Amino acid sequence: MSPRWTPDPDVRRGRSVVSHLHAHLVFTTKYRRGALTDPILTRCQQVMAEVCRDFGAELREFNGEDDHVHLLVHYPPSVALSRLVNSLKGVSSRYLRREFAGHLRNYLWGEHLWSPSYFAGSCGGAPLTVVKEYIETQKHPGP
Repeated sequence: MSPRWTPDPDVRRGRSVVSHLHAHLVFTTKYRRGALTDPILTRCQQVMAEVCRDFGAELREFNGEDDHVHLLVHYPPSVALSRLVNSLKGVSSRYLRREFAGHLRNYLWGEHLWSPSYFAGSCGGAPLTVVKEYIETQKHPGP
């Protein structure tokens, strides 16, 4: 082990890969209706944490308001983020619409809790300007 290297618990190590992948996800309710309450958000966090575990990922942070939720997810490189998002939205929608049917019926109709769109942003590590400068300073080998 190099004396310059300090283990980082956020860095995942596999047989042939070392990764540090975090995503900031935002899901909005269908039609941006203010349907989410504190008990619904609490249950939503529980369901989404379980979905993340099923994918080998970890829900690091969760919060929301009446019409949207924010998630910070740490995930392995073997996970396609779009598949994780699809499961997070689909599973949570099924559970929440079943468990809070009386309340949600006043705001939403049909089979959907979430808008079909979502925001996904990569985060963590060095700022882009630092990474860009690091790449620019790499030296090409001689002929």
